[in-house]
Amino acid sequence: MEPLIGEFECKLDSKGRMVVPASLKRQLPDVERLGLVVNRGFEKNLVIYTREEWNKKMAQLSSLNQYNPKTRNFIRMFMRGATELTLDAAGRVLLPKSLLEYANIQGEVFLQCQMDQIEVWAKEEYEALMEAGFDEGFSELAQEVMGNFNFGGMPNE
Repeated sequence: MEPLIGEFECKLDSKGRMVVPASLKRQLPDVERLGLVVNRGFEKNLVIYTREEWNKKMAQLSSLNQYNPKTRNFIRMFMRGATELTLDAAGRVLLPKSLLEYANIQGEVFLQCQMDQIEVWAKEEYEALMEAGFDEGFSELAQEVMGNFNFGGMPNE
């Protein structure tokens, strides 16, 4: 799958349904046939995966040592709330109420594509996060995160 790109502002209807933007939908191969999966993000957000990417995550999790209590706890937390999404005839997905409550999403939604997943944020939460990130200094963050990579994209030895 090609990396997903783009940022999208959406609105939820009163039932918690969100129209998947057409330009995003074009990037999601087989979404109407295979569907999507949504679960909790690491921050107070949601993450949407294609079925293909979700299956890769499940393969990674199944390879972990299930005898380790921290591993079992991580898997429980990661899987908590995971739900299949299907597009209806109008191109909408119904986001589960429990997940919307977790992410404090009520009306306006911000979608940010991140390579193989789509983060779903309450618009105000996302804007606050981005403002705080720029206060820290994007240049310094880039140096810290990416400074050990050479121009070929591989870590320097």
